[in-house]
Amino acid sequence: MFPGDLFSLQLKTLSLISETQTVMALRLMGMSGMIPAAHGENGRMLSEKGPAMAQAFAAGSKVMMAGGRPDQIMAAAMVPVSTRVSSNRKRLLK
Repeated sequence: MFPGDLFSLQLKTLSLISETQTVMALRLMGMSGMIPAAHGENGRMLSEKGPAMAQAFAAGSKVMMAGGRPDQIMAAAMVPVSTRVSSNRKRLLK
């Protein structure tokens, strides 16, 4: 593993953390009535967790079984979660 690989993983992780905090804040504001929230948003929030985690597990396992390095495994596992969080952020900011 090269230092650049670790740095790239850290940037991806920080991006995921930042977007996750934004989504959490927007959903909490929606639940409290501070901003308009779509009907069924709470149910959607709960129902999307399982499939996203299963996809992350499958992606990470696939790279691990192919002999990937730990940073590659983590990066692959973060892709489905990051995609979901990013789409949630975009949708909630509309």
